[in-house]
Amino acid sequence: MISGLTPATVELRDLVKRFGRDVMAVNHVDLKIERGELMTLLGPSGCGKTTALRLIAGLERPTAGQILLDDEDVARLPAYLRDITMVFQSYALFPHMNVFENVAYGVRVARRPKDEIKERVAEALDMVGLGDLSQRATSALSGGQQQRVALARALVIRPRVLLFDEPLSNLDAKLRRRVREDIRELQQRLGITSVYVTHDQEEALAISDRVVVMREGVIEQIGSPHDLYTRPASRFVADFIGSANFLAGRYDGTQIDLLGYRIPHRQDIAAGAVTVMVRPEAVEFAPEGEPGLEATYLSSAYLGAVTEFMFDVGGTEVFATMYGGGLTDARKGDRVRLRLKQAGVSLLPPD
Repeated sequence: MISGLTPATVELRDLVKRFGRDVMAVNHVDLKIERGELMTLLGPSGCGKTTALRLIAGLERPTAGQILLDDEDVARLPAYLRDITMVFQSYALFPHMNVFENVAYGVRVARRPKDEIKERVAEALDMVGLGDLSQRATSALSGGQQQRVALARALVIRPRVLLFDEPLSNLDAKLRRRVREDIRELQQRLGITSVYVTHDQEEALAISDRVVVMREGVIEQIGSPHDLYTRPASRFVADFIGSANFLAGRYDGTQIDLLGYRIPHRQDIAAGAVTVMVRPEAVEFAPEGEPGLEATYLSSAYLGAVTEFMFDVGGTEVFATMYGGGLTDARKGDRVRLRLKQAGVSLLPPD
């Protein structure tokens, strides 16, 4: 545990950021991040997630609203007075300094005693697993090691809140997976309040306590990764978090009717016409003699562990992923019957 770490709560109240007259980057956002929580701001480019992060950091001034750290409004305080630090996408390491000097930079600027600087840098480097590389040039490090140096440099300041601005975007896929696991493990071990920005849905689901899905400067939904995936509040969230199929159906309070195929279902939504969201992994072939959803086979692709299928259901294309093979001798236009697993089905208001 980093000594002297005192994580804070973060609360945004009616936060607004406008650029010029026409661009509302953050549109009256209310949000509370609990002490020790890792919350991810997720959304497409231009949704306002990075602007919100920069407002928390003090790198942008809000047009209106409050930013509270442990109930203290810091919206008008400069960045260096907020006890908040950020891990940037580019790492922003100094190429002429070795690992130790990079990590020590912030505490040197704060004019801490030499013995304290050595102790704090050693503590931070040990925390990220780089204690034996303190004298190495940053140019001699791998991308993952450079990311850890950037993280150690942020932690050595002992911030109340740690911010991540798309920190894994410069890493290849395999390294990204490993480093995100390292970040999550470290964040949980330290219990530090963290706000993480990414456009990568898988990354957000893997590392977050809660996820905030943003669109055009507003919050579409806040929830755990499981809640967002299984119970999206809108078609936008359903389509943005993973893959989804959307079918028109009817709901009577106890079951869904899809073209005569009925599925038991209970959800707090008004009875009547609904949009039925179906995850690809919830689609399977109906066993012989059991009820099923009539469909037309369009195509398939064998990918080893799974096979991807495309079907036509009442004029709507449906994408499915199934483990193993199936329909190896099927031809385009063949009629099939499908079954839907309840766990992958959710209802949305009609379009």
